[in-house]
Amino acid sequence: MIGRPSERPLMSRQVFATVGLLALVAYASRSIASETPAEKLRVASDFEGGSVQVLSIDQAQRVIRFTPGGDPERGWPCWWSFRIDGSREGETITLDLKGSPLSARNNGKETGKPLASSWAMPAQAAISSDGVAWRQTKPGTLQDGAMRYEISGTGQPIHVAWGPPFTPKDTERLIADAHARLPAASGFELATTRQGRPVRGLHIMATKNPNSPCVWIQARQHAWESGASWVGRGVTEWLVSDADAARVLRSEAEIFIVPIMDVDNVATGNGGKEANPRDHNRDWDSAPVYPEVAAAQARLQKLAGEGRLSLFIDLHNPAPGDKRPFFFVGPPELLSLAGRERRERFIQIAARNINDPLALLEAPRVTGPTYHPLWKQISGQWVNANGNPETVSVCLETSWNTPHSTTDGYRTVGNQLAKSVAELMADVAVSPAN
Repeated sequence: MIGRPSERPLMSRQVFATVGLLALVAYASRSIASETPAEKLRVASDFEGGSVQVLSIDQAQRVIRFTPGGDPERGWPCWWSFRIDGSREGETITLDLKGSPLSARNNGKETGKPLASSWAMPAQAAISSDGVAWRQTKPGTLQDGAMRYEISGTGQPIHVAWGPPFTPKDTERLIADAHARLPAASGFELATTRQGRPVRGLHIMATKNPNSPCVWIQARQHAWESGASWVGRGVTEWLVSDADAARVLRSEAEIFIVPIMDVDNVATGNGGKEANPRDHNRDWDSAPVYPEVAAAQARLQKLAGEGRLSLFIDLHNPAPGDKRPFFFVGPPELLSLAGRERRERFIQIAARNINDPLALLEAPRVTGPTYHPLWKQISGQWVNANGNPETVSVCLETSWNTPHSTTDGYRTVGNQLAKSVAELMADVAVSPAN
């Protein structure tokens, strides 16, 4: 039934009042929301490998100013890794990085001055949403002595680091994955560190030959050089793969891989290099400071005594300006003729295989008296002095400051290095001890 004409204006006024009230409530809600302060940015590093010194956080401008954490007595303070909480989705967060002001050690002694900031400032930092899968940030900009990276907020925790972290937990995952793929690959404990942590490695023993040649590959004698462990992961992934050359290598050689030697400093977020009284890679003498170095020496000496130590590879990352990987080797005049020829052959093979996206320099660099006062106590030189006459001992330095210095880039170098190992072992006959 149609209402009386006198009722229509009243109903219109009621509808208008209701609509107006709803609009007012909606406007008030929007105003309150817009005036609610953004969640505060927070920084955390209380996890394995975490390290940072926060200088300030500008909540209004969303700028985090920081320097690397770490104790200079435990190595160069260039490593940093932390988590950002409290970001808004889509907002721009600026990371303002300065070099550590703390005095650093070098050449085995205190320098009285800070480490050059370039060691802490990759052109592109590492970033992750879950702390597992890592990618690079956009290139940073150097301004007023600070490196500035801009990242986008996600509304979720954001992990950032000097480079893609690889911690003892990653070693355990690598061992488990390798064993699941290849039962002949099993974990072993090399030693217990001075702080009570296990130094774990992978042992691949598929050969039936008791006099088989042996390959020893290790990484991270300098804790901050995280890319070295990712190269080690790439080596491992290829070695346990179904590639024909990998199967042949496993059938003919015994293989050891230690992804992290300096476990204590990796776990605590310290740099490791030039630690007091010396770092792991200057500790290879008759009385090592570190139990893991002593344990590696004992195993290597046993293999050499059996005439089976064929190849020793130490994995590192070099200086910021080194854009191509290269080998460090000992002075050739200290090797036997057979040792020199085999090492030259391996470097030629590796230069052919390690070619994309990071291409190996064809000529190695020599570690000698002008390199470091403790050069004879560097692992590669110790192996030269204590291995078999034909033992090949090299240090591979994989560039960390390039657009290809990613987990995929490092793993590719590892794959290519492993193929080079297989080619050498197939190409050169190894004579066991008499």
